[in-house]
Amino acid sequence: MFSRFRFDGRRPFASLTDQEILALAISSEEEDGRIYATYAERLRSTYPASAAVFDGMAAEEDEHRRRLIEAYRRRFGEVILPVRREHVADFYPRRPVWLVETLGLERTRAEAANMEKEARDFYFAAAGRTGDAATRQLLGDLAAAESGHMRSAERLEQENLPLDTRSEEDLAERRQFILTWVQPGLAGLMDGSVSTLAPIFATAFATRDPWTTFLIGLSASVGAGISMGFTEAAHDDGKISGRGSPLKRGLASGVMTAIGGLGHALPYLIPSFWTATALALVVVFAELWAIVWIQNRYMETPFFRAAVQVLLGGGLVLAAGILIGSG
Repeated sequence: MFSRFRFDGRRPFASLTDQEILALAISSEEEDGRIYATYAERLRSTYPASAAVFDGMAAEEDEHRRRLIEAYRRRFGEVILPVRREHVADFYPRRPVWLVETLGLERTRAEAANMEKEARDFYFAAAGRTGDAATRQLLGDLAAAESGHMRSAERLEQENLPLDTRSEEDLAERRQFILTWVQPGLAGLMDGSVSTLAPIFATAFATRDPWTTFLIGLSASVGAGISMGFTEAAHDDGKISGRGSPLKRGLASGVMTAIGGLGHALPYLIPSFWTATALALVVVFAELWAIVWIQNRYMETPFFRAAVQVLLGGGLVLAAGILIGSG
């Protein structure tokens, strides 16, 4: 009896009885149904067509749960054993819902498809391992049910999510991603990269001391990051503007602001002033081109116009800092 248990108290799947397998299948169907219902509720206000797909998948899971319960009643009575997936050592896991909620729409769809595939593959593999005819039939039926889930999901997607609707939702998701992450992050990167150029290079050329320059750059970058992060999070809760979570926008803005300033402050950890300055100038050039690329890639700003605006503005601030420090 002891060999049936692992050191952590979980049972290997191969040691489960038919009753325990059926109870495990019931609890798994219940959990998957709740996960799909959660996806639907989260997507309903923004992506109603995709929410309808997950509503249908939750209903499918509930129907299979009902059929499994009926089979359990016929064989084992009214009391269903409390067997959960976490009690079985080699049963497929499910990611916590709060991790999946942060994913985009396409990743959520992919996660649902993977859930069905994991269940199907596991039951097929388990059916091939068992030598008991009744258990083999049960696992085969469950594998077929999971394959049916996958076909049902495809059917529900075709019914509720035609190509034009899917394109609209994908476009809406991209717009939301840009408003929540790219736009505040880009604003932070521009502010951190450009606004810290003058104080950092003015300090560098005024003192010719790399360590002092680094400290000034570090304080300016971190301070600007904190300020930009709080400002972005506090000035708009996103409910009216539709720009998304203020926490996410504040995080994107604050982190990118700090990174923008630290990029050309870190070279001044090098003791040699001219080596550090030369490397810092290379970093500044890379930062400005990164801003141009992001503007062109996500904000659809014409490349030439973005390049002229960013390089000209950054160059003027850089020149101002060097002139002030040299004077």
